[in-house]
Amino acid sequence: MSSGSKPKTKITINPFRLDPNYAENTWSLLRNAIHEIHKKNASGLSFQELYRKAYKMVLHKYGDRLYSGLRDVVHQHLREVADQVTSVHDDQFLDAINTAWSEHKVSMLMIRDILMYMDRVYVVHNSVASVYDLGLQLFSENIARNPKIKDRLLKLVLDSIKRERGGEVIPRSQLKSVTQMLVDLGISSRAVYEEDFEKPFLETSASFYRVESLQFIAENSCSDYMRKVEIRLKEEVERVQHYMDPATEPKIREVAERELISNHMKSLVEMEGSGEVSMLKDDKLDDLNRMFNLLGRVPKGHELMRNVMSALVKETGKAIVEAPENQSKDKSYVQTLLDLKDKYDKILNIAFVNEKQFQHCLNQAFEFFINLNQRSPEFISLFIDEKLRKGLKGATEEDIEKALDKVMTLFRFIQEKDVFEKYYQQHLAKRLLLNRSVSDDAERSMIQKLKTECGYQFTSKLEGMFTDMKLSADTMDNFKAYVQDLEPGSLGGVDLSVHVLTTGYWPTQPNAKSVLPQEVQRACEVFTKFYLNNHSGRRLAWQTNMGTAELRAQFGPKKHELTVSTYQMAILLLFNQTSSMSFKDMLEHTGVTVVDLKRNLATLTSAKYKLLLIKGAAAAAKKKKDDDEEKEDGEGAGAGAVEKAAPTPITEDSVFLFNDKFRSKLYRVKILQVVQKETEPEREGTQKKIDEDRKHMIEAAIVRVMKARKSMEHSALIAEVTKQLAGRFRPNPVMIKKRIESLIERDYLERSAQSQKTYNYLA
Repeated sequence: MSSGSKPKTKITINPFRLDPNYAENTWSLLRNAIHEIHKKNASGLSFQELYRKAYKMVLHKYGDRLYSGLRDVVHQHLREVADQVTSVHDDQFLDAINTAWSEHKVSMLMIRDILMYMDRVYVVHNSVASVYDLGLQLFSENIARNPKIKDRLLKLVLDSIKRERGGEVIPRSQLKSVTQMLVDLGISSRAVYEEDFEKPFLETSASFYRVESLQFIAENSCSDYMRKVEIRLKEEVERVQHYMDPATEPKIREVAERELISNHMKSLVEMEGSGEVSMLKDDKLDDLNRMFNLLGRVPKGHELMRNVMSALVKETGKAIVEAPENQSKDKSYVQTLLDLKDKYDKILNIAFVNEKQFQHCLNQAFEFFINLNQRSPEFISLFIDEKLRKGLKGATEEDIEKALDKVMTLFRFIQEKDVFEKYYQQHLAKRLLLNRSVSDDAERSMIQKLKTECGYQFTSKLEGMFTDMKLSADTMDNFKAYVQDLEPGSLGGVDLSVHVLTTGYWPTQPNAKSVLPQEVQRACEVFTKFYLNNHSGRRLAWQTNMGTAELRAQFGPKKHELTVSTYQMAILLLFNQTSSMSFKDMLEHTGVTVVDLKRNLATLTSAKYKLLLIKGAAAAAKKKKDDDEEKEDGEGAGAGAVEKAAPTPITEDSVFLFNDKFRSKLYRVKILQVVQKETEPEREGTQKKIDEDRKHMIEAAIVRVMKARKSMEHSALIAEVTKQLAGRFRPNPVMIKKRIESLIERDYLERSAQSQKTYNYLA
């Protein structure tokens, strides 16, 4: 080292040394500040200075001391508060709890502000509860769940709720504060609220409503009970909204519904004199709607209601279809069913808000009992016939549509729609040929409804009948032009009008033959010649049973114009040559059947018309009248009404006289066509035709299915054919089997060599 160099300077940094009492001294200051906060003297504190001291403690690694000290101070304070709360009387207990809770929250918020740095650093690094959450835990341990406080608090809260259920007014704000406190003490969890309040609340509520429901149901009718239940359910929802956690609502609702509804719904529905059956019978729509809404809240409630309704509808409907008075009265039968349907449609619409399952249940019930009566299709067709003939006169189009729509609701329930089709075809034919339809629009509207419901095939014949009527009108125009070119008197003075009907469309009778008067026969021959000249290859068969005629008749000095059937015309014209004629002679001269002759004579000799008299009947009637008068004289005036004389029966030995004393105020007298119920032989004949048609439909369905599938097992084929024909009728499996056998015999099908229960299609 040279003598001129400077010596090196050595710098030493001494470590920072804290006062050994730093942590305790600083904590002592902070502890005093916390005490002041608890005493509500925080206004004199410097929060900024306190924050710095807490910050330095954490910075100098004294966070443990600060955190544990805080816990001890708050714990000690809350123990003192707990002692104060327990010493309070029950009347002020809830207020004391709420005051302690409110003051504790304010204190912890202030303390959190002072210890904010500890929250951000120490709490995070050590994964402990934040300052505020620590305060919640300590409050829960020392006050909320204090053995001396917890049970007492719960009892007072539940007692308040019980008093409110009894009609008293309680301080809801107090309860709201208590329940909210329990929610907050859960710290992001409902555990405290659920364990300390909700669970016991639900248990006591279940017990309360269990007892009350038994008392209610013993003292009230079903309607009154349901009204009370509605009020109770509404009260519970309001109770939750006012002073409980929202999550409690579905739980208390489930408890109340179980105790008030589920446990008693069978007793309510079946309650004698006021249950569902009584409500349905008496059309108590409001009560039914109330029951629908209440039982809809619980499992299987609506199912129970549907079962009861279905049983009642089936029982009522079965009584209607099996009632002796409805077996032969188609009008009252169908109208009674329509009234029943209207009744339950109204109930379904208003009380059950058109709920689909209730609607389906109602439809099934109607389908069940309507098909118990094999004559339902016939009666419904007769009812429609009545409406379209005269029942809708003067009605608006809207009224007509409404009436037809109502009848269609019953039609949908009929399983044997092909039977309905057969009868409807007969009735439509009479309306068209006798010009009795109220309007073509109504007729076509009905056919359109049937077409929409069952498809084109169902109405093809009915639409063909309308086509024939239009073509017949054109044919008659051409015939009149043809007659004008003939010699005068070619028709023998007969004004002939003919409807040409297509075989297959119309319910014609192949044996409907009669001997027409010569004048009419000559006119028919002229038309036959005209028609066949214009339509070669066709053949005409006169259906005299379906025609009408207009006659000019002289009864003494009086003249009348009569509208009669073709058969009645043939009968009346016989009296141009004689004044009396026997039944047997009439049978020979007219050529009609015995049944038809009796029917038409019954009208001509009826009390309403009396165009003909039965020989001997007048004398018998006079004798009976004299006897009745003598009897009245013997018994004294006012003895009772004279029994109406029964009509004289028409036999094959009867002799008929022309009544030249017939009188009527009208010049034109319409002798209504004989309307009689279908006789048993005629009904059997109709059923025979239906069965024959069904054979063809079943075979056609079998061939369609087998052509598509080529091979099919027996039971599967039966099921598929039944499904395809369900829209027309319900085929009997035995009938299907017979048609399969017939098709096998005719080489349409064969049995499989591998299995006798499998069929193969033969192309």
